[in-house]
Amino acid sequence: MRDLRIVFMGTPDFAVAILKHLVENHYTIAGVITAPDKPAGRGRKLNESAVKKYASSQNISILQPTNLKNEDFLKELASLNANLQIVVAFRMLPKVVWQMPEFGTFNLHASLLPAYRGAAPIHWSIINGETKTGVTTFFIDDKIDTGEIILQEEIAIHHNETVGTLHDKLMHLGAALVSKTVDYIGKGDITTTKQPDLEEKSAPKLNPENTKINWSDSLENIYNKIRGLNPFPAAWTIIQNNEEEISAKIYAIQKEVADHNNAVGKIIATKKELKVAVYKGYIIIDEIKLSGKKKMDSKSLLNGYSFSSEAKML
Repeated sequence: MRDLRIVFMGTPDFAVAILKHLVENHYTIAGVITAPDKPAGRGRKLNESAVKKYASSQNISILQPTNLKNEDFLKELASLNANLQIVVAFRMLPKVVWQMPEFGTFNLHASLLPAYRGAAPIHWSIINGETKTGVTTFFIDDKIDTGEIILQEEIAIHHNETVGTLHDKLMHLGAALVSKTVDYIGKGDITTTKQPDLEEKSAPKLNPENTKINWSDSLENIYNKIRGLNPFPAAWTIIQNNEEEISAKIYAIQKEVADHNNAVGKIIATKKELKVAVYKGYIIIDEIKLSGKKKMDSKSLLNGYSFSSEAKML
């Protein structure tokens, strides 16, 4: 069995779960690379990444480079004497970094590669109505998410899954797969699988354009999009109510298949229910956040906000 010294690279909570699993299972973590502190909030106080906070609590050496090609950083990285690097939710590495350790650098990706390469694989698997996804470990090469696959683990996506619930399932599944991958590399003589060049379904970065709800889409597609963005960053829409136009984020929903004569986007509001007419049904809104207000359940909103009979979602 090889004696492995690991450098771990990551930033958000998803990465923390994997690092914590490695630490608690007594793998040797030589150091952690994470994003620089960023000013946040009204006071612009410097905010540390989730990975930095955890690494600090474990007295692990931390590097926070702004430039991954900087000579001083590369010297510091080399001085950690790692022979394996693990990347989870970090950023694209230059060749000089990923080629550094003797046993390579592998990445954990939250999809069944080659499907859903890119920045938001968990979101897009739900948005596109997939019934399964998973996690993949692969050796990094000079492109994004294209390296040779080491191991994969599959999981079902339930019909009412949200990105929040699936994120947490994949986080725990990923932690187990990373330790399994480290053990596999530790034994030596591993077999990898080359990814096909063919680009399957992609997972591009989320932005205001691709997170806006198109109420003219099918009932199923709208349902998938909203749950695939709940709770973060949340699907959004414009509400036209009398002369007012206000943006809103929509969270928990249900779908109702029904024939009706209402125009697409029409808001039907009672004292207890808020729903939107779409083709061949309705989207029932359980949680919503109007711009400038807190997220609330629809009943609470309807207690203090009234919709006109002509109100609609744009």
